[in-house]
Amino acid sequence: MSDPFIAVGMLLILLLAIFLGFPVAFTLAALGVSFGYYAYFDASRMWSTYNRALESGAGSWNLAESWIGGFFNNRIFDLFVNQTYSVMSNDVLTAIPLFLFMGYIVERANIVDRLFSTLFIATRRVPGSMAVAALVTCTLFATATGIVGAVVTLMGLLALPSMLKAKYDVRYATGVICAGGTLGILIPPSIMLIVYAATSGVSVVRMYAAALLPGLLLAGLYLGYLVIRAVLQPQLAPKPTKEEVGDHTTLEVAWMMLTSFVPLALLILAVLGAILFGVATPSEAAAVGAAGGVILAAAYRALTWQRLKESVYLTARTSAMVCWLFVGSATFASIFAYLGGQQLISQFVTGLDISPLVFLLIVQLIIFILGWPLEWTEIIVIFIPIFLPLLPHFGIDPLFFGILVAVNLQTAFLSPPMAMSAYYLKGIAPPGVELPDIFLGMMPYMGMVILCMVIIYIFPEIVYALPNAIYGR
Repeated sequence: MSDPFIAVGMLLILLLAIFLGFPVAFTLAALGVSFGYYAYFDASRMWSTYNRALESGAGSWNLAESWIGGFFNNRIFDLFVNQTYSVMSNDVLTAIPLFLFMGYIVERANIVDRLFSTLFIATRRVPGSMAVAALVTCTLFATATGIVGAVVTLMGLLALPSMLKAKYDVRYATGVICAGGTLGILIPPSIMLIVYAATSGVSVVRMYAAALLPGLLLAGLYLGYLVIRAVLQPQLAPKPTKEEVGDHTTLEVAWMMLTSFVPLALLILAVLGAILFGVATPSEAAAVGAAGGVILAAAYRALTWQRLKESVYLTARTSAMVCWLFVGSATFASIFAYLGGQQLISQFVTGLDISPLVFLLIVQLIIFILGWPLEWTEIIVIFIPIFLPLLPHFGIDPLFFGILVAVNLQTAFLSPPMAMSAYYLKGIAPPGVELPDIFLGMMPYMGMVILCMVIIYIFPEIVYALPNAIYGR
């Protein structure tokens, strides 16, 4: 068996281990080290220490110690240490724990419940007003946190019971929460865009600028669907009663917006604007966002020691997962390429003589399928590096490719049978909300994700307009 086919076998073992439920980060590292030991194995290097000890007349204990030292005298261990150091010293990744902390502290500050209530009152005359309020809240909260599970779970506890009590259709109500909760991985300041930028070498600030309009486009498609559907089928989203919205003057509504919607929106805009216009690096802006989240929580009198401790713990846990994913992925990718796996795939794909459009369709289909069993982090750090070296051959810009991937990854949470958004929501949904109804509620949004990708491909200026306007071509 040639080395490239051993690399392919390495990839197949990884997929099998993931399907069996093994931790992805440590599986990547274990496979990288195991196959790397084979790839870098040098018998003379291994036995050199032992032979010197033997020639010097060392005792049994020293000989055993020398043999163990010789066993670890393999370049894979040097590579693993170097990859770990490279990840931990990557300035781009410093922004991840800071953005995570901002999201977790905002999540625990009880800001979202008053935000949803305010938006519902403000949009009470819009068809499907409660669903519209839920979508806007999901979008804003998802943008602040970037953690799909947290957004879907919290909005499921907050908005879903209210919509069901108002006689909203179950599929209409559950679909908007599942779809809205995923927008945070696309709309800046998105953690996923940082991870892609670190993986591909694309500038984070250009990624943020490029993703803003596509993210707003997708959110607009979702919003248009909700309103049009409510107009055509008003029984799906009954108009709110006076008891549900209360009796509020315009001034009261304006004050509620000022005290709930505006502070969080300003925090996100300040962080994003500082990054886009070069006032601060992503890490510096993330630090400001984290501090702003603490100040916001304190202003709402929701900052307690327990909540602060929980936010720090969850930030450390998630950051560690991302970092070890990068370490494992970098080690795995290095050995995969060293064994010739990357070259084998490149030769196969380039030998097909396909157009750039067909290549994009194939890759996006693969990513769509991978979204069933895998989270976006695993897709970005494991499989995207396999496709990136092929982009120059087809003349595809990594920036444009990254935005298509980011939009496509919305389906990773919405596509049955492994749609994680549905399972997050089902876990906290009231009795009577069944999984098939949640799946059917998500289907229209998958269609809109595909429509958004088609629009972006036909009109690529949606991606390039802001980066070119701010930073030049």
